[in-house]
Amino acid sequence: MFTVPEAQITTQENDMELELPVSTNSRKQFPAATRPLRPSCPAVAEIPLTMISEEVEEQVHSIRGSSSAHPVNSVRRKSCIVREMEKMKNKREEKKAQNSEMRIKRAQEYDNSFPNWEFARMIKEFRATLECHPLTMTDPIEEHRICVCVRKRPLNKQELARKEIDVISIPSKCLLLVHEPKLKVDLTKYLENQTFCFDFAFDETASNEVVYRFTARPLLQTIFEGGKATCFAYGQTGSGKTHTMVGDLAGKSQNASKGIYAMASQDVFLLKNQPRYRNLGLEIYVTFFEIYNGKLFDLLNKKAKLRVLEDGKQQVQVVGLQEHLVNCAEDVIKMIDTGSACRTSGQTFANSSSSRSHACFQILLRTKGKMHGKFSLVDLAGNERGADTSSADWQTRMEGAEINKSLLALKECIRALGQNKAHTPFRESKLTQVLRDSFIGENSRTCMISMISPGISSCEYTLNTLRYADRVKELSPHSGPSGEQPMQMETDETEASSAGALAANSFSKEEEELSSQMSSFNEAMTQIRELEERAVEELKEITQLGPGWLELSAMTEQPDYDLETFVNRAESALAQQAKHFAALQEVIKALRLAMHREEQASKQIRSKKRPQ
Repeated sequence: MFTVPEAQITTQENDMELELPVSTNSRKQFPAATRPLRPSCPAVAEIPLTMISEEVEEQVHSIRGSSSAHPVNSVRRKSCIVREMEKMKNKREEKKAQNSEMRIKRAQEYDNSFPNWEFARMIKEFRATLECHPLTMTDPIEEHRICVCVRKRPLNKQELARKEIDVISIPSKCLLLVHEPKLKVDLTKYLENQTFCFDFAFDETASNEVVYRFTARPLLQTIFEGGKATCFAYGQTGSGKTHTMVGDLAGKSQNASKGIYAMASQDVFLLKNQPRYRNLGLEIYVTFFEIYNGKLFDLLNKKAKLRVLEDGKQQVQVVGLQEHLVNCAEDVIKMIDTGSACRTSGQTFANSSSSRSHACFQILLRTKGKMHGKFSLVDLAGNERGADTSSADWQTRMEGAEINKSLLALKECIRALGQNKAHTPFRESKLTQVLRDSFIGENSRTCMISMISPGISSCEYTLNTLRYADRVKELSPHSGPSGEQPMQMETDETEASSAGALAANSFSKEEEELSSQMSSFNEAMTQIRELEERAVEELKEITQLGPGWLELSAMTEQPDYDLETFVNRAESALAQQAKHFAALQEVIKALRLAMHREEQASKQIRSKKRPQ
């Protein structure tokens, strides 16, 4: 073992000296002291490891003593991620506090006892951002072969008593917004603003005169030029269809002079007296009938039942319908009053006196007995959702099913007219069958006025009405003049959320099952209609044999009647009646089964509705 000189050891010790750290960076400086020492002279051999380890241990003890003497310096620095998370937490707390203060402040501005006051506030704030340019009498009238309009009525007394809010906004003459209230999964309230575009949009301040000027009045020129025109009023029960078409309600009767029926009649007489039409020798006739449960009744002839048949030229004829010659507008108003008093009405969930039939008022122009032009003004029955119809009694279900069937057929016929299709499905319902000539020919024009209720309780029905009207003309909201996009507004945040879509998907299976039950319900209704007609025909055959039995009875009163003749006639009558009685019995049995299936389908629909 070599002996190292003292001077050399001193030099190596100086090289191994460490500065005691004052800060926490001592951990970084410490490894430098543990590095293997290089000999200062290549001729000198390695220092024994025991000596090096002793030196290192002394320095480690000194460092630990320094760290214990200064505990503050030994604390680690916080990570940047931790600091950012603390900042985000503080910001969230501040935002929650601000939102809470804002809600308290807004609650003080609004009446908390007012139902849906949060939705009312959101709608008010949204409307403040809109630029409104409503339709006025000075706006130009645009010509359309198919004109689809929408009219919003004001809140009625019942809605005001319930403190309902108005969820419809009409910022321009062709744009309409529905502020549909929504709830997220976490019960956050927000608005889904749905946009619809139509040819004309009338707000609650528009009068019947304004509506008539842009809807029915442009069609009058068509009938004087030998064409056919039709104007429909469509919408939910209680949305104002009869008010628009027939007139204002004065007590228990209608003021017919303020409706589109009377306004169109007045203008017809004015046009007739113009020089260009005066020499045509036109005569004006009117008819007024209703379609209730697929059957026609003449409202100007004590509700006599009518039959719809096709002649040899495949022209639809209403057998028994009376045409009344009128010479002035006052005569027309009297006819409207007479027919309106006979119209079928009933009580529904939305209206205590709801029109349950389609009322068709026709103005006919004839020259030398031949048809020159026809204007059909139709006040449609209130549309019903199938799910709502199934929860009522049997008669109301039959009414609703027939109404929906005819409205579906009407939509398809109007679309076929607008798209110039070769086939028009007018045989799908009595309504479209009667109005067949209004859907064919190049010189045919149609206008539909969709009536909507503005209350929050009618929001779903309003959307159904608007979607129906939108499909008729297939206008897109994005093609409108404003190009508005659907937006969302929330009570706390304005960020987009997919919670509504997820909630909607959870009901897709139930909706499919409900659709299947509705299909069974409609099939049963159709079968009931067919069997009912067969039963009526068989009953008529039996009643026609009634006079034969009376003759046989009178024969027996004669003192010298021929007994053999009596027996022969009685056997023949019995055979005929037995045949009809057997047929009637089979039809009645099948009718009873169909009614039972309809009742079962209705119960299943109600059971599907309850969880919702």
